[in-house]
Amino acid sequence: MKTYLVGGSVRDELLGLPVKDHDYVVVGSSPEAMARLGYRPVGKDFPVFLHPRSQEQYALARTERKVSRGYKGFEVYAAPEVTLQEDLARRDLTINAIAKDQDGNIIDPFNGVADLEAGLLRHVSPAFSEDPVRVLRTARFAARFGFRIAPETLALMNEMVHNGEVDALVPERVWQEFARGLMEHKPSRMFYALRECGALTRIMPEVDTLFGVPQPAQHHPEIDTGVHSMLVIDYAASQNYSLPVRFAALTHDLGKGTTPPQEWPRHIGHEARSVQLIKDLCERIRTPNDERGLALLAARYHGDVHRAEELRPTTIADMLQAVDAYRKPERFVEFLQACACDFHGRPGYAEKPYPQAERLRAAFSAARSVDAGAIAAGLASTITDPACLPLAINTEVRETRIAKIKIRLL
Repeated sequence: MKTYLVGGSVRDELLGLPVKDHDYVVVGSSPEAMARLGYRPVGKDFPVFLHPRSQEQYALARTERKVSRGYKGFEVYAAPEVTLQEDLARRDLTINAIAKDQDGNIIDPFNGVADLEAGLLRHVSPAFSEDPVRVLRTARFAARFGFRIAPETLALMNEMVHNGEVDALVPERVWQEFARGLMEHKPSRMFYALRECGALTRIMPEVDTLFGVPQPAQHHPEIDTGVHSMLVIDYAASQNYSLPVRFAALTHDLGKGTTPPQEWPRHIGHEARSVQLIKDLCERIRTPNDERGLALLAARYHGDVHRAEELRPTTIADMLQAVDAYRKPERFVEFLQACACDFHGRPGYAEKPYPQAERLRAAFSAARSVDAGAIAAGLASTITDPACLPLAINTEVRETRIAKIKIRLL
């Protein structure tokens, strides 16, 4: 029985990056032998065990054989005779097919170290094409490391798109990979990579359609809507914003992709169209509620936020109510962050001031100071008809909030 450190932990150590998790491959053992040593089995699809003390993962060396379409369509074979090189050969990219033995020696049968030094993402073997998730993972690694995709790997990814293998991706795994990619420091690279191999139009056509759609040059020096969306998500990443903010940044302008060409470069009503497209997208890839909710608000109201300095206190009060700011103040903060990303995500705009957000924060602070409970109690003591009470309370609270906003913004 021999144990090797493998995969991302070896890769990140060689890159000089922090290593979060250690994964090990065990050669020359069996499930029964691992159990006798106190390892606890946790793998559902193949033999993976937790170390009895460190709780780190140890997987038996294994091979895989494609038996059906999709990323779960594999037959796994794990046995004492499976070698380390056979295990590494089933991995996706050469940079992930490096191992280190217990003496610290690097085992690199597929030249992954050279590819790390060259900044290259290259597949280990033609078996890469058997798992559609690898298209997403490769694009995500492009976002994470800024590496180029090898031409032969890009060609293989393109072939996987055109033969329909990518269409077998399950929604939950699509969201998982997109979410991880959005949280990288340069998420646009993932989308550009997926677009280059043709996968974006199959997986997220609402975003792919934005490329080539013009916008008014006086507001968008970058002109292209798709390029703008990429600048927006990269700005969100540069500010270390949350995943909901980054997803909202990605999807805020989806409606512009459905503007009839004869109306370009204007996009009247794109906000409402974006809302429906986001609903459809989130349903298709099983987007969690937090990301879905913020994306819908940013799509619908980002134009109003950009015009905050022109809005009357009444309109601002109504918007605060519409975005549910009083019940979800933390989400309101993220809502303003997403709108600010839209503003700053343009060439030359990153350092420009965005007073609209501060104006709305001040308005919300003023409106939030209104004691709705005290107003309700006061009206309850004077209104004799209970049926009239809710409307009276809502009206009084709204008018008081408007008055507070007016005073604060004067």
